[in-house]
Amino acid sequence: MENVIFRRTAGTGLTQEELAMLEKAEKYPLEYDEDSPKLAPDQLAEFRPVHFDNMKDRAQAMQNKETLVLA
Repeated sequence: MENVIFRRTAGTGLTQEELAMLEKAEKYPLEYDEDSPKLAPDQLAEFRPVHFDNMKDRAQAMQNKETLVLA
């Protein structure tokens, strides 16, 4: 399946074509490979959210190296 990028404007809904594409994508099986292997539950538990409520929280997380922080 090809990659599809949706660019949304706040307050607008999906078109019928976009909804159909999403419904079709839901039916595809997950495919794991060496670049995106299936993760064990303990590996999944290590994930942390990247967003922060404010810059102070982000700076603290970066200092503590609690999580990967993307700029």
